[in-house]
Amino acid sequence: MTELITTASFVISSPDVKSCPEPDLPEYSFIGRSNVGKSSLINMITNHSKLAKVSGRPGKTQLINHFLINKTWYLVDLPGYGWAQVSKTDKAKWKKMIEDYLSNRTNLINVFVLIDSRHEPQKIDMEFMHWLGESGIPFSMVFTKTDKLSKLKLESSIANYNKELRLTWEELPPQILTSATNKSGKNELINSIFDINSSLTN
Repeated sequence: MTELITTASFVISSPDVKSCPEPDLPEYSFIGRSNVGKSSLINMITNHSKLAKVSGRPGKTQLINHFLINKTWYLVDLPGYGWAQVSKTDKAKWKKMIEDYLSNRTNLINVFVLIDSRHEPQKIDMEFMHWLGESGIPFSMVFTKTDKLSKLKLESSIANYNKELRLTWEELPPQILTSATNKSGKNELINSIFDINSSLTN
């Protein structure tokens, strides 16, 4: 049975981990390369068309954005990484902010790394996932924009990623295929969070 997200509200935008809310609720963060479709996906799973700000301009999210879901856990929208048109100084600042948050946020339960399913394995995505693995931070891969590919091309794209991952990973991370356009993968993504939350209380 699919759990439901019944309430979702913006809490705060923080410039660093020290400014985030008290770490008293389970937290799940969403991150990916600029323009991967993160805001659209967050809006889709929370049933809010404007909860996260959607922009055609990469690098729109520049702070750590907390949303309170069902008054029981936080969804965190993190700045994208990659080719956003910003200065090297800003990129370095964002990188430090993201790494500090991911390394030091004590109530962070899982990171959802968003991957654009239309592209070949990207070096920046692979490096980021390796860093998470080496840092012992649990994560899941969320493939976005799957509606843009035929079933055959999508299977090939996922296979390419898994082939690349198996070069250095003994066990593949959980993977969820999604589309904000046709809402595929919505139930799987929500259920994965609720399943973890349930295990925390048992």
